[in-house]
Amino acid sequence: MKILLIGEYSNTHNTLAQGLRSLGHEVCVMSNGDFWKDYPRDIDVARKPGKLGGIRLMLQLWTLLPKMRGYDVVQLINPMFFQLKAERLFFFYHYLRKHNKRVVLGAFGMDWYWVHECTTNKPLRYSDFNFGNQVRTDATAVKEQKDWLGTEKERLNKMIANDCDAIVTGLYEYDVCYRPHFPEKTHFIPYPIVPINPINPINPTEPIKLFIGISKQRSAYKGTDIMLTAAEDIVRKYPQQAVLLKAEGVPFEQYQHMMDNSDVLLDQLYAYTPAMNALLAMSKGIVVVGGGEEENYEILHEDELRPIINVEPNYESVFQALEELVLHPEKMLQLKRQSVEYVAKHHDYVKVAKRYETLYQQLLP
Repeated sequence: MKILLIGEYSNTHNTLAQGLRSLGHEVCVMSNGDFWKDYPRDIDVARKPGKLGGIRLMLQLWTLLPKMRGYDVVQLINPMFFQLKAERLFFFYHYLRKHNKRVVLGAFGMDWYWVHECTTNKPLRYSDFNFGNQVRTDATAVKEQKDWLGTEKERLNKMIANDCDAIVTGLYEYDVCYRPHFPEKTHFIPYPIVPINPINPINPTEPIKLFIGISKQRSAYKGTDIMLTAAEDIVRKYPQQAVLLKAEGVPFEQYQHMMDNSDVLLDQLYAYTPAMNALLAMSKGIVVVGGGEEENYEILHEDELRPIINVEPNYESVFQALEELVLHPEKMLQLKRQSVEYVAKHHDYVKVAKRYETLYQQLLP
């Protein structure tokens, strides 16, 4: 098959492309590299800052139109698949629809169905937009609600979701937001990861190395502020047994290097499931403290492995989980081994690519 993957989230499309190519398919990744993360792509469509940057991107995309046609499958990472205003994207979607055989929408992150469902119907006990029945009011949550609800982004998302041939959800959270609306064409496929398999040995004479990535604009929204405070308090309480590594706005390569030198990753307090960042860490034998609710294992049909240290969305839960690791480091070796096994079993990029291959083949005439 000839496949075009448009857009990028945390290396998802680049990794999927590697898997699909290993199966013999011709794949092109067209993306902005996921902003500052700068992931590899075949065609770069990153937008330069300012209004002039938008004009330049529009002109570039117009010149690239011949390279957006003739594919068996086009997959969009998100309804906002280029860095343009939503109203500009209707044209590009209709062009892709007209000049390619099938179009698939990815449900991998922020979009109307995610915002709307978590704000109104609240299928999750907690999320980026709710705690139980209470709607969150922190700045980023409010901004995203204003951005998606009752806007051109909503209209674009609904149009693509209704018109496309299939919707692929990458996490349990996104699946429960899309499946009620599109039960026939929603397909859950786990995120792809290239296995690495090193397991950092635990040396009882050395402190446990905790690692956290910080995005200032999204710190409260993702719960990083709470996790960071808990980790800092652990290090203060157990200075001989724990150290904290912090990455803030660094390129992907530098971020990876910092992660490689850690034992424990703190990631996404309000998640039910590990996403690409956590899965990458787990593939390296790094223990993840974050989202590991039972629903995550159920959607994967996983009955045995429990590698993720699941925490409730509050400071006390995170502090207690970290303290348990610091006081009982011998527990980490099994968690590290299970983390590697879990990723190899459910997220190996070739296994995942085969599931996409099956879906794509089912869609084609």
